Amino acid sequence: MGEVKLIGSYTSLFCTRVEWALKLKGVQYEYVEDDVFNKSPLLLQHNPVHKKVPVLVHDGRPIAESLVILQYIDETWSGNTLLPQDSYDRAMAHFWAKFADEKCVMGSFMAAWKDGEEKEKAIESAQESFAFLEKLIEGKKYFSGEDEIGYLDLALGWIPLCLDIVEEVGGMKLVDAEKFPSLLEWARNFAEIPLIKERFPPRDALANYFHKIVGLKRSKK
Repeated sequence: MGEVKLIGSYTSLFCTRVEWALKLKGVQYEYVEDDVFNKSPLLLQHNPVHKKVPVLVHDGRPIAESLVILQYIDETWSGNTLLPQDSYDRAMAHFWAKFADEKCVMGSFMAAWKDGEEKEKAIESAQESFAFLEKLIEGKKYFSGEDEIGYLDLALGWIPLCLDIVEEVGGMKLVDAEKFPSLLEWARNFAEIPLIKERFPPRDALANYFHKIVGLKRSKK
């Protein structure tokens, strides 16, 4: 179904979720690595609005924003359906994916670069958000509720991918086994899937990247 190109960065958790989706669908694609600190003309051409990776280019037409790309992939290529077929369940999957990006991802990074009392408040806020995910996954192996992973699992795949690194960089603990047993069990199950595991970037590279991101944020305070 035409040429497929993914402009991304191997240190971006948002790009990784797109690659997982493409691989689950069996889509052949060209991967173009971009430098998030020195953005290429190709990236700026295909995503002039946000100027960020990932960008999926299908038949010359660019699609930006990872959650939008996941939906596009699911609707464009058959097999291994990612989103629920029921309209309510599909809406809820979109809701929780957006919630996690806005509250858990951003909340974790905010807690990492804050200091003192602000840091404690950010940690508490992030943990309150993670508590919703803990309740959501209770009693299930995957967020899809089935024996196979789906859209929401991919959207939350950053948790086993790099949450512990963000915690390390920020000198904090957000998700522990006592308060979040089900979420951590899901993370272990997800990370052991061969297709998922083979796309995990080198831990040292992710740690260096997050140290740089957090350092830049702290320098602007």
